[in-house]
Amino acid sequence: MATINFGGVNENVVTREEFPLSKALETLKNDTIAIIGYGVQGPGQSLNLKDNGFNVIVGQRKGGKSWQKALDEGWVDGKDLFDIETACQKATIIQYLLSDAGQISSWETVKKHLTTGKTLYFSHGFGITFNEQTGIVPPKDVDVVLVAPKGSGTSLRRLFLAGQGLNSSYAVFQDYTGKAREKVLSLGIGVGSGYLFETDFKKEVYSDLTGERGILMGALAGMFEAQYQVLRSHGHSPSEAFNETVEELTQSLMPLVAENGMDWMYANTSVTAQRGALDWKGKFKEAALPVFEKLYDEVSSGREAARVIQMGSQPDYREKLEEELKEIRESELWLTGAEVRKLRPGK
Repeated sequence: MATINFGGVNENVVTREEFPLSKALETLKNDTIAIIGYGVQGPGQSLNLKDNGFNVIVGQRKGGKSWQKALDEGWVDGKDLFDIETACQKATIIQYLLSDAGQISSWETVKKHLTTGKTLYFSHGFGITFNEQTGIVPPKDVDVVLVAPKGSGTSLRRLFLAGQGLNSSYAVFQDYTGKAREKVLSLGIGVGSGYLFETDFKKEVYSDLTGERGILMGALAGMFEAQYQVLRSHGHSPSEAFNETVEELTQSLMPLVAENGMDWMYANTSVTAQRGALDWKGKFKEAALPVFEKLYDEVSSGREAARVIQMGSQPDYREKLEEELKEIRESELWLTGAEVRKLRPGK
């Protein structure tokens, strides 16, 4: 374990050099890993584990779109693709990667196969942290761990195939066997993590829900809409408004910030851009800070989780979701975006 100084704060991280793939394979050589769910994280994690040489099977409800997707991606019915109950029965490590709502509805099926000494793995702290609402309380005689890649399963897979990695957090909630930490690090390396940093289930879900609703998706989308609307209301064309709001950020600036940091970005722009960005940064922070504080309070209180569970359990949730996404998709902002993407070189 390496100690890294992040902005003046020391943190312990685990790298591939310290915990190589060969050690992970040796640690789990006698284990069968069942990926339960083939939706957001399931494909990337299962395929990466499989390509890295682990003994992996997939458990998914038969007949649905995800079952067909698993077949299309090389999993074989009866060989390494099974219904959820059969996969759980065969596994020594159950990676519980269904959606939060799916985890709640399938919990009793999974729980009965959590026999002594097995490992229950999550990529999200939701079910455990909010167990009074989810009902997910593991038996005391199993290990309970978490590896949470900091990105989508699609990104995890793409980076793996490119020989890179997506950073992940890890946590041990319950260590019955005394080997939970070694197992979780092995799984973290196996799924393709760049490096692993320690957290706990509660901190993972609080930061994750805040990030999704905040700068990663909710706040970003809201800021896109606000700036686009202002530019359009003052006579700027859809193409100009979109390019100044979305295209330049995603295609030019963010890759440079990712490589070099925000200070480098400021230092390598014109004086006009520097002064404007630095002078207005504080105003946006001042405006946004109360919203983020309110958001964190909603998350940590459990009220946000209650809303998610209540809405996600409605039988017509998918239909309502499609209506919401259609409204976004057919807005002028994102219709313009679709046309701009077609004009990118190489498309």
